[in-house]
Amino acid sequence: MDYIVRSLYLLTVFLIFSTFRESRMQPVESANILAIETIAGKSHWNFFSSVLRSLTDKGHNVTVFTPITEGNRENYTEIDTSGDLPKKRGIGLTDMMKVFGDPIKTLWFGPGIARSYCDIIHGNERLKDILEGFVHTDFDVILIEPVWLDCMSYVAMKLSLPMIYVVPQSMVTFLEYSYLGHVPNPASVSNFMADHGVPKTFVQRFSNTALLSYSLLTFSCFEFLLKYREPKPYDVSRPVQPSVMFVNSHYITEASRSLFSNFVSVGGIHLNAVQNIPNDILDFIENSPHGVIYFTFGSVVSMSTLPDHIQNAFKEALAQVPLRVLWKYEGEMKDKPINVMTSKWFPQRDILAHPNVKLFISHGGISGVYEAVDAGVPVLGFPLFYDQPRNIDNLVEAGMGISMDLLTLQKDELLTNILELINNEKYMKNAKIVSDRFKDRPMSPSESVVYWTEYVIRHKGAPHLKSQALNLTWYQYFLLDVIFVIFIFISFVIFITYKLFKTIYYYFLKYSQTIKPKLE
Repeated sequence: MDYIVRSLYLLTVFLIFSTFRESRMQPVESANILAIETIAGKSHWNFFSSVLRSLTDKGHNVTVFTPITEGNRENYTEIDTSGDLPKKRGIGLTDMMKVFGDPIKTLWFGPGIARSYCDIIHGNERLKDILEGFVHTDFDVILIEPVWLDCMSYVAMKLSLPMIYVVPQSMVTFLEYSYLGHVPNPASVSNFMADHGVPKTFVQRFSNTALLSYSLLTFSCFEFLLKYREPKPYDVSRPVQPSVMFVNSHYITEASRSLFSNFVSVGGIHLNAVQNIPNDILDFIENSPHGVIYFTFGSVVSMSTLPDHIQNAFKEALAQVPLRVLWKYEGEMKDKPINVMTSKWFPQRDILAHPNVKLFISHGGISGVYEAVDAGVPVLGFPLFYDQPRNIDNLVEAGMGISMDLLTLQKDELLTNILELINNEKYMKNAKIVSDRFKDRPMSPSESVVYWTEYVIRHKGAPHLKSQALNLTWYQYFLLDVIFVIFIFISFVIFITYKLFKTIYYYFLKYSQTIKPKLE
């Protein structure tokens, strides 16, 4: 009888423990999520939509304001803003380089552009209805891609909801202080728009420090002036920092650095399962005995707008390599080499994953970088602007790429570098090593997005994840008040010591003058 009672007791304890454990681990069911895409860029949307799809696939309900529509589906509702936000596609190289080719110019124009985006976003009538309570909502959390100036705090404040930032590139270093309360050390962390992945030399550390200081000062001044001269309803006196940030980064494609608890790297979340390649492209790839080169500058810059001398350098060099070339090119190409296939669109992800692809010629956009890393394909980079120089240099540091300057391109140098990348086995070997490291994760990016979104909801915004540095003023963060007190203390000690020695000196001097006549 005792045995039966003891067994029933243990069984009861086990069932209670199991129920308790399941209740603790129970995921948030069917959360209602408001999402706002603020930039009409294809690469931005690829990342943002992948984050949203991870959530809808887990049964969460998403309502998204987006300028790039895909169509409603189960648990997913779009509000079209394509008529509001300017699209960035097929821009001429010259026009793009004039605005974004120089980091100083970009930082100078950036705040004004960001302010105009804020006006457009908050001018949307559907969003106004939600914020003013004219439409009944029961959202649990907000997902937003931030613009460079803070105007998203207003949304979180009006709805009294936690906010998650979705950042489609690696972290913008000069915005870390306002987002996370942290200023990255320029001695070891390259600026977002630096031309190097890791600051190694004195010149790089000096320029990195100067660029960070300039960007912090510029944005602080511009934000103050814009709010002072043209105050907007969305300007808030105290910004609302994000509970969590989903950032398109990974320690394989950028140097290791200090990060906060609410900084979640989900680089490569846009990498869908490899699909079948269209037959004409597949035949072109598989019938190339020496392999294939894939060549694209993404969706923003139109390849056909490259100056003739640059296009000719590419044509002449590629015509001399034994590999076939898939070249993303808009329109008809004059004097196209016989080993080249052109098209205005290629299934990039699927092509790079094909084992016969030996080289990727790219501008260094972060989406393409992760696709190349995942596939283990060496990269010949021609970074143009923004974060691309840093992205490509990180691949150079990993030993799987070579970087070149597009505007000074010469055919002989180009041909030499192409042959080096396809003939020297070390680049392919390093690319495979980087790929293995990239894929070795405790959980997938999609799982990370779902877990941390539900975590924020479960813990009411998870304020405990935010850095205490956010509660400090800038002079407290940089310990200027402490340094000032230490300086005053040291000065006081020096002064007291000086006075003490001076008094002792005069005392002995006076004593010696007094004792001298007596001795005489």
